[in-house]
Amino acid sequence: MYRIKSAKDLAGHIEYNNLNNLATEEEMKAFLETAKEFDFYGITINPSFVELAKETLKDTDMSIGTVISFPLGFDTIEAKIKEAETAVESGADEIGMVVNISQIKDGNYAAVEEEVSKVKEAIGDKILKAIIESKALDDEEVIKAAQAIEKGGADYIETGTGFVSPNTIYEDVNLINIIQKYAPKIKIKITGGVNIYKIANQLLTGGADLIGSNEGYKIVKDYQDLRENTKITPKPIKFD
Repeated sequence: MYRIKSAKDLAGHIEYNNLNNLATEEEMKAFLETAKEFDFYGITINPSFVELAKETLKDTDMSIGTVISFPLGFDTIEAKIKEAETAVESGADEIGMVVNISQIKDGNYAAVEEEVSKVKEAIGDKILKAIIESKALDDEEVIKAAQAIEKGGADYIETGTGFVSPNTIYEDVNLINIIQKYAPKIKIKITGGVNIYKIANQLLTGGADLIGSNEGYKIVKDYQDLRENTKITPKPIKFD
């Protein structure tokens, strides 16, 4: 069972996101410098900022992630492959690909498996996260999508883009439970609605491998302020 050991440990389970399409280069530089403070597992940014991130974070161990076919997932396989290859060439370590949700709703899980497999093949040893929009799916669709994604060779299934209403913690825990049961080999990244450390801790305890959040800095800073910066002076022991 997961239990937070320190702010550093918590940050090691968080991908700090900034997918704001209005972010300027100066704002992105500030975001990347902020990320350095806690040395997160990684960051996720838009593809146009990957090269900047590669240079800015070169002296850290943080993974650089970006997204393709984001946030709708409707691009063709060929377009997704090209986007992924370009992102890797720019310096991305991890690719978050939005799968074609229409194919899931149509029950065309073979097509989902195919696009995951081909994008994974294109990026080689880089990490592939297949993003579903779990809020739009019922449990049976999640199960079959997770199985197709696992068979396709993705490293993670990610539960959302963060661009729709987030799941409740109970919905996220349910997702973790059914994915672990029916697609046990794939790792799980929860994205959307996680903005305090207590929720992050509960989801990690529940079996999530990673938390994706644009509130990553706040989550870790609040934990650090509450737990690691609290100074308690022990009472002196009196002997009779």
